[in-house]
Amino acid sequence: MKQMHGLDVDPLTDIAICCGQTEAFAATMFAIINPGDEVILFDPSFETYATCISMAGGVPVYVALDPPYWTLDKVKLLDAFTAKTKALVLNSPHNPTGKVFNMGELEIIAECCRTKDCIAITDEVYEHIIYDNEPHISLASLPGMQNRTVITSSLSKTYSVTGWRVGWAIGPSCIASAIRNIHTKVTDSAPAPFQEAALTALRSPPEYYRSLRMEYESKRDFVFKLLCRMGFQVEFKPLGSFFIFATIPETCKLTDVEFVEQLIKEAGVVAVPGCGFFHTKHDYDNRYIRFAFCKDDATLTSAALKMRQLVDASGRLRFL
Repeated sequence: MKQMHGLDVDPLTDIAICCGQTEAFAATMFAIINPGDEVILFDPSFETYATCISMAGGVPVYVALDPPYWTLDKVKLLDAFTAKTKALVLNSPHNPTGKVFNMGELEIIAECCRTKDCIAITDEVYEHIIYDNEPHISLASLPGMQNRTVITSSLSKTYSVTGWRVGWAIGPSCIASAIRNIHTKVTDSAPAPFQEAALTALRSPPEYYRSLRMEYESKRDFVFKLLCRMGFQVEFKPLGSFFIFATIPETCKLTDVEFVEQLIKEAGVVAVPGCGFFHTKHDYDNRYIRFAFCKDDATLTSAALKMRQLVDASGRLRFL
């Protein structure tokens, strides 16, 4: 934390080691949310956030990001705050869109948290998977935010060990203590052998992180070009994470769920319908598909070949 963000963190009091970021996030919600507390989420958002908030007795409140670049509207954010607002959730780099919140947007969020006395919970699991020389900036590193931010992250994405279930929550000692109390009641401990392995992973040299970014950036460019050639509307090229959130062409009458089912049947290629990430009503709710490119090159090449077999003379997928 000191090297990456310039943050002084006490390892004995400010960190809770959990079973992945998912448990770290859930334990944070149980630690800080009282029944009826409102928690602001940016829409679209990863589906487990709202569930954890609801299980803790909280109420999710959504602020829609504006497509196609998924920009944050300050007015919309301010309008979402009420006397019941307790916390705000920020996922950057963002799943499903691949958006990286820029400094201007982070300053807006930080200002709102400070003036509204709001706790921020960040999901930073894609912190090292970031492209085009875009920096990763933790919200906690902004003025006045370390004492009101809980950072959650994990080994999973950076070190390609999603099944190992080692993650963490880092925050003010009073909140970190509450998170540890929840954690010990729910799962008792994260796997000890994998915690030992984590020590090796976290000592990786800078060259590892550079090669990680370069490898994923190459995969991103490969899938991005493939989708564009096949008629998808991909106006936003992801700046982080390993997802592309593509729009079904206007000429296609299928919904996102129908499209994904058809792609599975005809090409054996699986994507995720975008509707699962939207929680507020929009006219584009069922027009997005999330493609993941966190696969080896052979798998991506195979998927591309299968999809190309469905391409007609115009270069578009037949069922578009």
